[in-house]
Amino acid sequence: MSAFLELLESWGYWGMFVAAFIAGSMLPFSSEAVLTALQLAGLDPWQLFVAATIGNVGGSMLNYGIGRLGKMEWIERYLHVEPEKVQRTEEWMKRYGAWIGILCFLPVVGSAVAVTLGFARANPWLSLLTITIGKILRYGLLIFVVAQF
Repeated sequence: MSAFLELLESWGYWGMFVAAFIAGSMLPFSSEAVLTALQLAGLDPWQLFVAATIGNVGGSMLNYGIGRLGKMEWIERYLHVEPEKVQRTEEWMKRYGAWIGILCFLPVVGSAVAVTLGFARANPWLSLLTITIGKILRYGLLIFVVAQF
């Protein structure tokens, strides 16, 4: 993992994008570690913010797309999202609609939210908007915190 992290760091902003995309999908990876390392190494926080946000939104939209395929067995097998999580998130969707996409910024739960948005056939544009808002909050806060050091 550390060799992979070093490779992403050597790629700079593209490495940040790739790390955030991987982390935004269902693959277990910490884009926060890459962002922190790159920011502390002196890369521009604004460009890191943009690369991380776009990459992570892309990963979440991949999850949305897989969920939209509507195959629960694929969601369980390939994304490791349990049907109970999808059902709970669908209940939230009945109450709040696609606005639950903002919760995609949360670790673990966020991936299930993106999958459920797709599975429930939520409006893709509203889903994209709400997911983006959540990711902006996530990386904006992280960059602010790292800048304090």
